[in-house]
Amino acid sequence: MTRILLVHGAFAGAWCWEPVLPGLRSAGHEVEAIDLPGAGLDPTPLGEVTLTAYAERICEALGEGPPALLVGHSMGGMAITQAAARRPEQVAALAYVAAFIPEDGQSLLDLTALPEAADDQVQANIVVMGDPPIARMPREAAPLALMGCATDAQVEWGLERLGPQPVAAFAQPFAAGDHPEAFARLPRAYVTCLQDRAIPPAMQQRMYRAAGCDPVIEIDTDHSPWVSRTDELVTALDRIAGELAR
Repeated sequence: MTRILLVHGAFAGAWCWEPVLPGLRSAGHEVEAIDLPGAGLDPTPLGEVTLTAYAERICEALGEGPPALLVGHSMGGMAITQAAARRPEQVAALAYVAAFIPEDGQSLLDLTALPEAADDQVQANIVVMGDPPIARMPREAAPLALMGCATDAQVEWGLERLGPQPVAAFAQPFAAGDHPEAFARLPRAYVTCLQDRAIPPAMQQRMYRAAGCDPVIEIDTDHSPWVSRTDELVTALDRIAGELAR
């Protein structure tokens, strides 16, 4: 059995992991999905949401049990990386699902500016308004950007739950922290989505190669494999748990 902590990406919440929970639990794992600050059912004011706040929330959850396989989707990759740098002793391994992997000093916005990230349909379509700035994914753009391989029913399920995303979390850079050697030793795996329009596959490849992820598991789907290819994602995470986190 592996303890697995699931962390969602932008515009989402713990709800996005609901389809994979039964399969992972049936495989014998202890699984928890959390809402990051300001997301899902979490009441944190959006003006207080930062990458630091995300990492603090993850570290709180990690501290409630034994070392966990820490799984991040999309922007959640930024959050789990920052949390793992703070508390490497609480992390058995890191698993990135179509996720950003920053190097020291990089923000999510820095990563989206790289050449391999061209044609990112999230950055191309989000609408940013307010002070502090809050991003929203227009309903008409979300299927192409996020759920291009999902069924109509699955798309509707996701659209009903998408929420606002504070831009401050995109702009804050990852800081390697006080435990660089322990953090560097953590095993890393990547689940890459080959039809992703949010983080193009070439960008995913650049990041997982730079981070030394092994294994790298391919799923031929969009940016939301938790709904579009649920069983394949469960199989991938079960494999990663077995290889890296037992």
